[in-house]
Amino acid sequence: MDISVGDRLEMKKPHPCGGKVFSVLRVGMDFKIKCEACGREVMAPRRKIEKSIKRIIKEA
Repeated sequence: MDISVGDRLEMKKPHPCGGKVFSVLRVGMDFKIKCEACGREVMAPRRKIEKSIKRIIKEA
């Protein structure tokens, strides 16, 4: 999957705050993503994030 820093991800399930869109801050074995609604930063394994992505919103 081609995901890079600065991309926005729409997830299948919402964050507890209700937001579904996250921005990518770090890519590697772990992803660091930030909720666009509340600003909370989350680190999770690559495999878990890739499985829960609904669509990728590319940033130019």
